[in-house]
Amino acid sequence: MFLSGEMLTAQRLNRLQPKTYRAVATSTLVGAASSADVPGASVTLTTETASAIYVVDAWFDYDLTGATTLLGSGNVAVDGVIHTEFAVFQANVANDRSSVGHTYRGTLGAAGSHTLKLVASPVASQTVNIYSSITVTIYEEV
Repeated sequence: MFLSGEMLTAQRLNRLQPKTYRAVATSTLVGAASSADVPGASVTLTTETASAIYVVDAWFDYDLTGATTLLGSGNVAVDGVIHTEFAVFQANVANDRSSVGHTYRGTLGAAGSHTLKLVASPVASQTVNIYSSITVTIYEEV
């Protein structure tokens, strides 16, 4: 927000624009695993203001390599804290495959460096593949 008579600076104007970051998995995550990092699917960014809003578009490419009826899940960790919402995958025929997505939204604390990454919990016979990705959009106050 700009008040009457305030100086409009390039720095303040730049913060009005959302910033987008993206990372894709660099290798597979083989189950069984519990809230394990999806290799390469991590974004580290720096905010200039406190209480910046983030929106994460998370995609988990699950592949079933054997028979199971259990759920696999994917989440987003923000500065080491794992969200309570999750994307789920379930299939029971070997070679079934699906990309499951979820959108997350929240507020970052202080200005500074933040890390957002995909974490997943594939069960035995499930693999999270390299087509998994995270896209983060940051909105900062002026």
